[in-house]
Amino acid sequence: MDHLFRDDAPFGGEIWERVDGVVVNVATQQLIGRRFIPIFGPLGAGIDSIHVDALEVDMDTKVDFNGEEEDAPIKISGRKYVAIPMLYKDLSIAWRDIERSKQTGLPLELSPITIAATACCQKEDSIIFNGNPAYGYPGLTNVEGRQILRKGDWREGENAFKDVAEGIEKLVRKGFYGPYVLVVSPDLYVQMQRLQQGTGILELDRVKELVGAKVYKTPVLGENKAVLLAKGSENMDLVIGQDLITAYLGPEQMNHRLRVFETLLLRIKRPEAIVTIE
Repeated sequence: MDHLFRDDAPFGGEIWERVDGVVVNVATQQLIGRRFIPIFGPLGAGIDSIHVDALEVDMDTKVDFNGEEEDAPIKISGRKYVAIPMLYKDLSIAWRDIERSKQTGLPLELSPITIAATACCQKEDSIIFNGNPAYGYPGLTNVEGRQILRKGDWREGENAFKDVAEGIEKLVRKGFYGPYVLVVSPDLYVQMQRLQQGTGILELDRVKELVGAKVYKTPVLGENKAVLLAKGSENMDLVIGQDLITAYLGPEQMNHRLRVFETLLLRIKRPEAIVTIE
């Protein structure tokens, strides 16, 4: 890991182990997309591009006695290579904090690492769900070819349950039989925290049962939006070059600059496996 320049830092392996532990802990707690999108990698920090395929899928399966009827094969109909972007957040650790830790044996203050890792996690999920329009990378909520469902008012009646059920019906009609995942904005999650009239059951619990107990919430969706999708690497995956890690950038006005970063790309192979409820 020479590209991290850790040997140049004014502290040794014990501190770097703590830094790595903080970053991993934050990622485990906060990342949402990685909980259901298959990972492709890590491929290594030097891998800066990856192919993205378009699939031609004909689900009409032939049946005859000798296997002589012509069939349309499932195949890659197009391939392009795209850059794997890097996302990062820099931070500074005061030289006096490092010296105090050395002199007194007190733990080094790592709050800036925690906050920088949190910022990177939020950006990763934002890229997964919203893409990066400036660089032409689509996300789950705006990829061309996804299915779109007009949302009812989830504060009333059984609208949340009905919308999710209709979304699953759309997926099934396209040949996606699950498993499913539902991700909602925080306001919609709160709106499902109410007892369904006449049942004594939270609407959220009914929706969870409908999708197989996989309902997540994330603020990167903004407000009044939900995403329902069929899981599987044949539908989408998350390409990781360098997984989330911290590098040493060098001294700056006696303090020490670090960078929390990663390289990743969302590959959506079958956009029709996604239903946005909006």
